[in-house]
Amino acid sequence: MGSVSVGSAIAMSPSMRDARGSTLIEALVATLILTTGLLAMAGLVSLAAATNGVAKHGTLAGILAEQKIEQLRSLAWEFDASGVAVGDVSTDTTVLPESPSGGTGLQASPGSLQQNTPGFVDHLDGGGRIVGRSAQPPTFAVYTRRWSIEPMPTSAGPAVLIQVLVTSSRNRGRADLGSVARLPGDARLVTLKVRKPR
Repeated sequence: MGSVSVGSAIAMSPSMRDARGSTLIEALVATLILTTGLLAMAGLVSLAAATNGVAKHGTLAGILAEQKIEQLRSLAWEFDASGVAVGDVSTDTTVLPESPSGGTGLQASPGSLQQNTPGFVDHLDGGGRIVGRSAQPPTFAVYTRRWSIEPMPTSAGPAVLIQVLVTSSRNRGRADLGSVARLPGDARLVTLKVRKPR
C-alpha cells in the first residue's frame, strides 16, 4: 500500500486557489447588486410617499372646493312668481353655519380668484375647518379657498358663473398674477347657475 505524503495533501492545486478567489469576487459583486437594488427601492419609496402627500392634499382640496360650490349653488338665484329677479347678495358664506346677512352671497366678484378678497375667501386648517376670512391667512391655515361670481348673459336667462379655487396657504408666485393657474395639489371647480322661475 502506498503512502501519501502530508505535504501533498495540504497543498492546493492552482485550480482550487482560483475557485476560492472567484467565490470572493462573486460575493462582492452580489453584495454590490443587492446594495444598488436596495438604494433604488429606497428612492422609489421616497418618491411614492411624496406623490401620496400631493394626492392627499389634492383630494382634500377637491372636497373643500365641492363644498363651497354646493353652498353657493344653494343660494337664491331665481325669478319670483311675478317674474321679478331674486338673488341672494347678503348671505355670509365665510362662516359655518352661514349667516343670512353680512356677507356677499352671489354678488359679482370678477378677479377674486387672483387675490384674497374679503367676502370671497376663507382660510381652512388641515381638517377643513374655517380659521380665517381676511386677506391675510392665519399662520396655522393649511388651505386658502377663493371664489368668484361673474354674471353671464345667456339665451336661457341671466346666469352666474361660479368658480372656486382651493390652494395650499402659500405664496403662489406667478400663479396669482393675472390668470389663475392650478398648481399640483390645488383644486379648481367651475359651475353655471341659471336663474329659473320658482
